[in-house]
Amino acid sequence: MTHGKLQWLRRATAALSLGVTLSLIAPPSLMAAGAPAKKKPVAAQKVKAQAKVKAVGKARVVSARAKRSAAKAVVQAKASPRPQSSKARRAAVIAAKSAAVAGGGLAAASAVNAVERKSDNRADAASGADEPPKLSANAVFVMDQNSREVLVSKNDKAVMPIASLTKLMTGLLVADAKLPLDEEITITEDDLDIYKGTGSRLSVGTRLTRGEAMHLALMSSENRAAHALGRTYPGGMLNFVRLMNAKAAELGMRDTRYVEPTGLSVENRSSARDLALLVAAAYQRPLLREFSTSQGYAVESGRRVLQYHNSNRLTADPKWDIGLQKTGYISEAGRCMVMSAKLAGRQVIMVFLDAADKSARIGDAQRVRRYVESVVSADAIERLAWRKG
Repeated sequence: MTHGKLQWLRRATAALSLGVTLSLIAPPSLMAAGAPAKKKPVAAQKVKAQAKVKAVGKARVVSARAKRSAAKAVVQAKASPRPQSSKARRAAVIAAKSAAVAGGGLAAASAVNAVERKSDNRADAASGADEPPKLSANAVFVMDQNSREVLVSKNDKAVMPIASLTKLMTGLLVADAKLPLDEEITITEDDLDIYKGTGSRLSVGTRLTRGEAMHLALMSSENRAAHALGRTYPGGMLNFVRLMNAKAAELGMRDTRYVEPTGLSVENRSSARDLALLVAAAYQRPLLREFSTSQGYAVESGRRVLQYHNSNRLTADPKWDIGLQKTGYISEAGRCMVMSAKLAGRQVIMVFLDAADKSARIGDAQRVRRYVESVVSADAIERLAWRKG
């Protein structure tokens, strides 16, 4: 053996010896670090995976229950009566959240917050559905015509002059009497205004049918036409006024009194709440709906053709679906208006008494419309949240 081979053999022997020694003195953890990791048995891996799936499923069930509880808690809290203030309503929501969280833990807390955020965002977009609008008229009454739910009220039982809103009762009596509408009646001196001294384009001696007189009285608030309807009623004016008051009592209008058929007298008095009952009754007569919402009508007076227009400009607004209306004015009553209109799918009766001017009267109607639409939108959101919960 050569000298080079002998040295190589000595080095290999020394290295082998050192490796054996290290294996004897090194801790098992150090030796394991350099060794490949053992794989767990397949059965153990399956058991662990199944346990994880069960845990996730249980968590989802708990979360779903918490979310349903949270949704119901928030919706019930927010479904309080409309007149309730935003502050009080908010307090009710906080109480509902606390109860839901106590029953469902952190999952319920998270679900409550999520539901409330969605509801509040929609409610903010509804332009303050919680609070009734501020209106300029001194007395207001707004209700759902079918359910009789009161939507807005302000001094609704105050008794005050009602001006030409009187003519709605005049038309109701004539319609219910089923008198011939094509019968001709004549304007006489008895039909002149003895209360305010107002004029009229229907001069003494003008001939028109009963139907035309009704049309002008309801659409354009023609005073002489309305007076002629009462004067020519079977039994005369005294009987007509008696029947006006009898019909008011029949309808439950306890605070209403009539003394003549035009509304020129300040003694014709009623309340906003009473007048809503009159509107509901008049709406059932198709003839009154047709005449009161007509845009215009022409009658012949001698050699002249008189063109009349509706006294309520909202009837010409395509954004409004008005089924019946009547306006009125004398200085003691202010600007008055009653309507039955379709708002957000609901037939709504609106009564406004003693507004400052025509623009204030129209402005009140527009504000009520926006409010009713926002209330309907908010209710739909709450019902949707309840169903999803």
